[in-house]
Amino acid sequence: MSPTTIGRLAILFLISTGPAAARGEDGPWFRRALVGMEVGPTGAQFGSDPRDVDYAAKFDGREVVRRCAEAGSEYVVIWARDGEYAYYDSKVVAKCPGLGDRDVLREAVDEGARLGLPIIAYCVVQQGGRYLAEHPEFAMRGLDGTVVPGRFCLNSGYLETLKALTSEMLAYGVAGFHVDMIDQGFGPPYGCGCGTCRRLFEAEHHAPMPAAATWDEGWGRMLDFRYETSRRFERELYRHVKATDPKATVDFNYHGSPPFSFEVGQRPVRHGGNGDFLTGETGVWGFSALGVGLNAEFYRAATPGLPFQVAIQRGVRMYHDQTTRPLNDIRWELATLLAHGAFVTMVDKTGYDGALDPVAYRRIGEAFREARSARAEYGGVPVQDVGIYFSSKTRDWHGREQPSRYFRSFQGAHRAMAMEHIPWGVVLDENATDESLRAFPVLILPNAGVLSSDEVERLSRYVEGGGRLIITGCTGTMGPRGEPMGSSALRDLVGGSPVRIVEAEDVHVRLPAGDDAAGLVEGVEPGWSFLVEGPALVYEPKAARPVGRLLGPHRTLRQRRKEEGTPWPMSAGEELGPAALLHEFGKGRVLTFAASPDAATTSEHPVVEARKLLANAVRLLHPAPRIRIEAPAFVESVVTDDPKSRTLRVHLIAYAPTPTATPPSNRPYAVPGLIEDAPTYRARITLRDAPRAARAANASTVATIDGRSVAAIVDDVREVVSIEY
Repeated sequence: MSPTTIGRLAILFLISTGPAAARGEDGPWFRRALVGMEVGPTGAQFGSDPRDVDYAAKFDGREVVRRCAEAGSEYVVIWARDGEYAYYDSKVVAKCPGLGDRDVLREAVDEGARLGLPIIAYCVVQQGGRYLAEHPEFAMRGLDGTVVPGRFCLNSGYLETLKALTSEMLAYGVAGFHVDMIDQGFGPPYGCGCGTCRRLFEAEHHAPMPAAATWDEGWGRMLDFRYETSRRFERELYRHVKATDPKATVDFNYHGSPPFSFEVGQRPVRHGGNGDFLTGETGVWGFSALGVGLNAEFYRAATPGLPFQVAIQRGVRMYHDQTTRPLNDIRWELATLLAHGAFVTMVDKTGYDGALDPVAYRRIGEAFREARSARAEYGGVPVQDVGIYFSSKTRDWHGREQPSRYFRSFQGAHRAMAMEHIPWGVVLDENATDESLRAFPVLILPNAGVLSSDEVERLSRYVEGGGRLIITGCTGTMGPRGEPMGSSALRDLVGGSPVRIVEAEDVHVRLPAGDDAAGLVEGVEPGWSFLVEGPALVYEPKAARPVGRLLGPHRTLRQRRKEEGTPWPMSAGEELGPAALLHEFGKGRVLTFAASPDAATTSEHPVVEARKLLANAVRLLHPAPRIRIEAPAFVESVVTDDPKSRTLRVHLIAYAPTPTATPPSNRPYAVPGLIEDAPTYRARITLRDAPRAARAANASTVATIDGRSVAAIVDDVREVVSIEY
């Protein structure tokens, strides 16, 4: 459906599927929600002078709710308290002076009741501001005792302030709370060393609090203390709200997924389920284009079976800029998240004076109406051939203060699957079970260095029962604190033993032609040594069959004498060992890469062959998938199944931004382009058996059945091909 057609249908659509239609469904608001909005002022995020009465003077709750309803929003998250002010008549914190006698929360709740829209109160935890300055006793302190600017200690008694604030807001009749900024900081210092925290730590762990990030047993206790502090704060606030109003919902902004690490004080599963549903955020500006779908699946994995909300923003760069994205750019991100099963909240930051941008609401309305008209196309059971294993222990103990050391492999595995159109999902070490592993025909362990004995036993049972496993880089070769073990916890599965870790990361892989390459050579020049930048091991095969060769890099005499660094990859040098090991284990198979094609796929030298290598491994181990998709690499595909109607839905979402110039700062890291035009491309979807029927959602798409395949010519950012089987 083109944007022009969407606009023509707007009035008819609002009559047939407006808020009254949503009210007819049972259950809490979030279980029937598809799209909504969060609206708050901008201009005080870095502090505000109370004499600045022009700030937020036009921030009007009634107008916000009306405009959101006109745009097709099914709920409204209204800013009630940020780091500087309350936007209602609070007795706990200072009210925004520009509002005068007006109460934005009262205005929003009253208008929401009239229009049948749930009103959710936005409430900040961190961000410091005026209240922290007035209450220094709540300040977080570093391990050296110095005050951490802008951060509250979550053990300080500040929880009682949040309880008082939520009690005030509940009296207005809000449907729930979005609690934001629940982190413990996004960088050093790591953790609070105030007197209260020290006493709690010693009572819980019977040892003094460490004086720094020592990355030893004492720091392990500190990490656990920080994680438990965050969880306790969230759960106690949740219990308070439920004790006051059992129907009110609570969700906490989640920082358990990449690119966030231990520093924020959250673990993926431990902190994902402390509210009624999980809320995360995406956006090219901070999470990358690929991070949109990846984070959605991460949230699904952290809270299996529960709805999850994802926040996006209308600005072209970040939340507080006063810009508006092109319609197709908004449609792309919205369609990606909906295809992955999220319900989506568009964040609008008003002008400095609180006024709303009419162009922004017009574009958001077009995107929302399209999404709601396609409601039946979303949901269903995900079809996922590959599980990408996330190791939070490796994140903490190998990534440490450079989390990209681990994230690049996990994110690279995802990038390879997404660009090769292999249906994938996320597996988290915290809640993985035998049953959840069996749901995936193939598992990838991307440089999961730290594996417990329980994990090894679970993975062994998975393969013995017929599962297929891909191991990369240093997986299984680290102790519980991230220290190199000199052996592999997975040696029985690998069918070989690691001889040593390769010091360099600019290693190369060479594959022979024909059967000797075990099917890994498709799309790769045989006999050619290509760069696979990332961690690598030298393996000695035992029961496994060796495939190809791993080569180290050349080094100059100056480099060998340590007189010159190695910042750039060198050409291939001597052979070190096999490039891969293929091992039959029980009823299953294991393919172990000596190198890291996953890390290479997100490295600064992401050659296409590294991505092909990982995709070929999946197809070698799983040669007859239920569905195979061929489409350009800029198209993301998501497959869901509706067994009741025997319908597969293939979502095709095209990311086709405009090219960009050299950025004004941080060269060469270019600012992402925006999606202005809808691309035209061909796609082919092949099934095991011939489909009974196929149809495309867009009238402009040409879709035809050709034997077991459905061929389509698409000319839009978003398409859904429904295939009856």
